[in-house]
Amino acid sequence: MRDIQKLKEIALTLRKDIIKMLTESGSGHPGGSLSAVEILTALYFSEMRIDPNNPRWEDRDRFVLCKGHAAPVLYAALAERGFFDKKHLSTLRKLGSILQGHPNMNDTPGVDMSTGSLGQGLSVANGMALAGKLDNKDYRVYALLGDGEIEEGQVWEAAMTAAHYKLDNLTAFLDHNGLQIDGPVSEVMNVEPVDEKFKAFGWHVIVIDGHDFEQIFKAIDEAKATKGKPTIIIANTIKGKGVSFMENVVGWHGTAPNKEQCEKALAELGGDTNA
Repeated sequence: MRDIQKLKEIALTLRKDIIKMLTESGSGHPGGSLSAVEILTALYFSEMRIDPNNPRWEDRDRFVLCKGHAAPVLYAALAERGFFDKKHLSTLRKLGSILQGHPNMNDTPGVDMSTGSLGQGLSVANGMALAGKLDNKDYRVYALLGDGEIEEGQVWEAAMTAAHYKLDNLTAFLDHNGLQIDGPVSEVMNVEPVDEKFKAFGWHVIVIDGHDFEQIFKAIDEAKATKGKPTIIIANTIKGKGVSFMENVVGWHGTAPNKEQCEKALAELGGDTNA
């Protein structure tokens, strides 16, 4: 399905679910969850070959949320896609819940990899992609990194490895929103120029507006057509996208909204079907 209007409606639903579940939990990470909504909507509701009734299907496409603290956007997508009942969203981060603060592949249907230790996800995605090559499988592997996360050295070891093994069945997205928990990425540990770095490491590089579905799909198609090297899609995004008082505000990296803020955010989202 590449019905852009329908996908925009799904994205709006995911944003509302993210706000509601974080308010209920009283903790979590709204900023980087909201910035990645369009990317996950495109993957889970159009692009990826998956089966909610068979989460461990051997031939499914894989997704690794490298920046595991953005779990709310993954949970919202999985619930809306039918991997588990949406009633679980209100149990985020609660004792005994299948939805913990970081994804757990052993407890949550649809989660392909437990993540949270920043910098490790791309290495795991490499392993999945290489296994697909060795087993002559045609599944694809998608990974979502954060721009603060790529300050980690292991990311660059993984980047070198992916190019060395010509993992053209791997597509990484970079949620390039410019903020991390301690402030602007450029001030904490400047990672620019990201595009030139990945090119130097042997990757095919595409730069897009990460909130534009048409650009996202064009980039995905280009990645699938690229042979002999992995692709990274550098998605320029807005942290806290869709909620005016959260957008580009570093304090919303890891702060949950209170009830009043939740109501204000939902009122904004309720009147905006073009998020």
